[in-house]
Amino acid sequence: MSRAMLRSGLWLGFYAMILWSWWIMFSMSRDMDLDWIGRPGPMGEAMRAMDPRMDMYMPMAKFGPLFWMWAIMMAAMMLPTLVPTLRSYEDLIRSADGSRAGWLGVLTGYFVVWVGFAALITGIQLVLLFGGVVDMLGIAKSNWIAGGLLIAVGAFQFTRAKEVCHGVCHAPMTYFLGHWKPGFTGGLRMGLGLGAFCVGCCWGFMALGFVGGVMSLLWMGLATLFMVLEKLPQIGHVVTRPMGFLLIAGGAALLIYPIVYGG
Repeated sequence: MSRAMLRSGLWLGFYAMILWSWWIMFSMSRDMDLDWIGRPGPMGEAMRAMDPRMDMYMPMAKFGPLFWMWAIMMAAMMLPTLVPTLRSYEDLIRSADGSRAGWLGVLTGYFVVWVGFAALITGIQLVLLFGGVVDMLGIAKSNWIAGGLLIAVGAFQFTRAKEVCHGVCHAPMTYFLGHWKPGFTGGLRMGLGLGAFCVGCCWGFMALGFVGGVMSLLWMGLATLFMVLEKLPQIGHVVTRPMGFLLIAGGAALLIYPIVYGG
């Protein structure tokens, strides 16, 4: 197989994985009778109202099915943000001793970290569910909780931790040059490191699923779009803080609403 064919095949497989992940999430949303903004129909309302402590099997109240859902969601939302990183590694295939095996290692390591985060947030969702903080669809039951989460994630956009993590995600070539290891194992190690910084940069946008519901395709799409924009070399550094202001304003609006309208 020629190098050009191998390159094309790997990129096609990468994009096919993204499309497959989004199709699975779309199918799950339809199966749960949810519209594109996560609002439930009759069956979805029944699921939302169910008490997870009842002695019955409910997928969204079990670790296995819920972890599967989050893992697929990580693939759908985070793999598109990896495109600039993989393209940077490709430059090193031509100019250094990078390889297609290393390219696959970076992809694998990155995804392993996000699957680990999927396991963590699955546990968090179950704790919140059985604690009565969110409902069966992962939607916060109180405007105070939703508003507080929006403000917390918005405030994080202005922190030093966000600046450091975003700096690595925004300039992956610098990370590669400072941590370069050849081959699949080297790519895997670098992918694990990049994935860790990416989790540190983007964890808040995953947590915002609890505001509108973790099965909201609208939230998934908007969060994915913004995280892709954050990683673009041309504009990534100018969108982070404006988003922080928007999130804080949205959270404040949710906190004020029950005071003004008595909700």
